[in-house]
Amino acid sequence: MNEPRRRLIVAGVMLSIFLAAMESTVVATAMPRVVASLGGIEIYSWVFSGFLLTSTVTMPVWGRLSDLFGRRRVVLTGLTLFLTGSALSGLAQDMVQLIAFRMLQGLGAGSLMTLGMTIIGELFALERRAKMQGYLSGVWGVASLAGPLIGGLLTDHASWRWVFYINLPFGAVAMALISAGLTDQPRNGRRPVIDYTGLALFTTGVTGLLVGVLEAGRVTRWSGLDVVGPLALAAVALVAFLAVERRAIEPIVPLRLFGVRMVLAAAVTGFLAGMAMFGAISFVPLFLQAVSGMSATAAGVVLIPFVLGWVAMSIAGARLVLRIGYRIVVTTGMVCLTLAFLLLSRWSVSLTQGAAMRDALLGGVGMGLTMVPMLIAVQSAVARPDLGSATSMIQFFRTLGGAIGLSVMGTVMAWRLSTGLSQAEALHGVFVTGLLICLIAVLSAWLVPTGRAQDLVRAEARGEPTRVGG
Repeated sequence: MNEPRRRLIVAGVMLSIFLAAMESTVVATAMPRVVASLGGIEIYSWVFSGFLLTSTVTMPVWGRLSDLFGRRRVVLTGLTLFLTGSALSGLAQDMVQLIAFRMLQGLGAGSLMTLGMTIIGELFALERRAKMQGYLSGVWGVASLAGPLIGGLLTDHASWRWVFYINLPFGAVAMALISAGLTDQPRNGRRPVIDYTGLALFTTGVTGLLVGVLEAGRVTRWSGLDVVGPLALAAVALVAFLAVERRAIEPIVPLRLFGVRMVLAAAVTGFLAGMAMFGAISFVPLFLQAVSGMSATAAGVVLIPFVLGWVAMSIAGARLVLRIGYRIVVTTGMVCLTLAFLLLSRWSVSLTQGAAMRDALLGGVGMGLTMVPMLIAVQSAVARPDLGSATSMIQFFRTLGGAIGLSVMGTVMAWRLSTGLSQAEALHGVFVTGLLICLIAVLSAWLVPTGRAQDLVRAEARGEPTRVGG
């Protein structure tokens, strides 16, 4: 592929990832106006939960479909769904409609990050791929940080509906760029076989799991039919799913991938890191405002170093794995994350903004050194026909870990408050829980093979296979 076409594709992928990442945070600052306009405050949390649910459930499905039908067709379908959901969300007349349209938007968003990383994995040889994946992670971080600011500006100076409409012109540009640059490789003539039974069981199982987990987080308990019912359904569906996938001709989730040591290590470590960091990060602003007495703006400023640390070390970590190896980089990242939680667990009423920013920065450094190097390692460990499935599963486990971590830590805080402890002491328990999860994640990082990505660059130059971690 020539360089001009590559540039078109990269620009389209970066723009689509920016939109998907921004949309996960942009709504937060608009919600007071949304509630005032549409009502439905008793169900408004599902504006966030519905988006998270559909985007998470569909990640592995989008990845596998792109392996079967080609990246171009599938990513353009995802973008179309995302933009349709955006337009309809802007037109919503009540809260139920908004939730339904946000779920449609999430359905498309699930494809954008996953397939963006997959497309970059195919476009470039290993050395440039490592740099590009670092840049993509940086785009994600900047968009997540900019989301609340953009949402506030649009809500104050236009309308909350423009929080959704803003996606349309930029999404159309992304579609045009990808359409012009990306072409699907000719297939071998064999018609792909869709595993409809596996698809239905996977969707049912993961949806039940997330609904149960999200509801447990909302009501801060893990009992009651509203929580146990969906979790029981999830258990039955996922057990049946595993049985079906072992016999499927074209499984939705190729279970054989977990026989590759690198894929298994990335799934476990990503799940635990997501569970710890994304779970706890939701409680950091609460501690800063309710315990330390900071303003909402000051609390928001504390999270800026977290994102900047993640972005900087995603780019640096992607280059480090080329020279010093996967295991060293990933283990260093998990140690940094663990130290960050050790510092969080020592927060008190006297916490200063500077100290909080330091600790948040260390957490961001840890996540940056962990996530992108793992992605690069996984993309080097699997055959090209499995690239979409492997990439999407890593994203899926990280997001699933974050949802479960949020619910578990919410339950810990509620339980400690019910015993008569203060809010500071309850939040201390949340951060200690994250610390314990991180300690387990440090051990899981030792599953990562010790090879250097630089060795794979040389192997590619000689035309040799570049699989690792099998």
